[in-house]
Amino acid sequence: MSENNPSDKPSGSPPSGESPRKRRVRYKGTHPRKFSEKYKEGRDAEINEKIIAKGGTPAGTHRPIMVDEIMKHLDPQPGKIYVDCTLGYGGHTSEILKRIQPNGKLISFDRDPIESAKTEARVREHVKPADGTWIVVHDNYSSLENQLKSHGITKIDGLLADLGLSSMQIDDPTRGFTFKQEGPLDLRMNPLEGEPASALLKSLTQEELQQILEENADEPRARWCAKAILDQQKKKPIETTTEFANAIKAWMKTLSPKTREQEGDTPIRRAMQALRIEVNQEFTSLDQLLEQIPRALNRNGRVAILSFHSGEDRRVKKSFQAMVRMGQYQSVSPDAERPSFEEQRSNTRSKSAKLRLAKR
Repeated sequence: MSENNPSDKPSGSPPSGESPRKRRVRYKGTHPRKFSEKYKEGRDAEINEKIIAKGGTPAGTHRPIMVDEIMKHLDPQPGKIYVDCTLGYGGHTSEILKRIQPNGKLISFDRDPIESAKTEARVREHVKPADGTWIVVHDNYSSLENQLKSHGITKIDGLLADLGLSSMQIDDPTRGFTFKQEGPLDLRMNPLEGEPASALLKSLTQEELQQILEENADEPRARWCAKAILDQQKKKPIETTTEFANAIKAWMKTLSPKTREQEGDTPIRRAMQALRIEVNQEFTSLDQLLEQIPRALNRNGRVAILSFHSGEDRRVKKSFQAMVRMGQYQSVSPDAERPSFEEQRSNTRSKSAKLRLAKR
């Protein structure tokens, strides 16, 4: 480049009038800590293998749980009709699609407009379902019967509901599902609907928040936890996940050292779970789904429901038992199945999973 010629530009410079390409922010040290820095995860096979070998999940992805057990029970076959109530990252949906080709049909529900669009594109690229085989419904699974009717479907042969929170939502702090990095206290599955958890907190009394903590998360110290949260709310409205976590941490300092050691950050997790369930009306939606499933199933149709905490599992168990007594199901699993030891070791997020099965 000539020192006296200002028109000379280094090779690789953008054409005149265009903005220079913005380089990705590099992280310090040997391992990325922030979600925005984990850009290699999910794209680099070698990095993926190392993360999975340690029982982790690459950032921005999700590992489906108990796939073999679920597929064995549902037994997806060509020409039959199935529903996946929770599309998520598309792991279970992909396995069902592979088995029902070429003339079966799968309806996948997902409330999350952000992740479902990514998943649909990815599944269509890799699985390549035949035209008309796969329908993605951007709605709550509580609308099961209405959606089936709108697509001209009277009965289905099997249904899966994985009630767990997707890893993609947990990992991204901008969605407000994690307190490990600061983000807005949102917790909505669909950020375009309803109000965030921060708005809910502004409207709750201590008694109402206590009830939410007890019913949605089995919090044993719900009264004191609720008081600590709302005391901080009165001083300064809680707007972020870290502010929410810090309010609970401050209260936990009043507990005995032994209790703090035993509990760790579990009270924070329980409180966020309770708020998330309330914000999204998850128990109401689940109850409505459980009521509709037998009516939607063909004779000998099968259902598999994967839950991740006691409130969900209790509802599924009681519904299945009641439906058996009413003659709506031929049989239900006597006990919840758990992931194998190998799967729990390989995928730590599977440890709390419980699978319940039923046959129409």
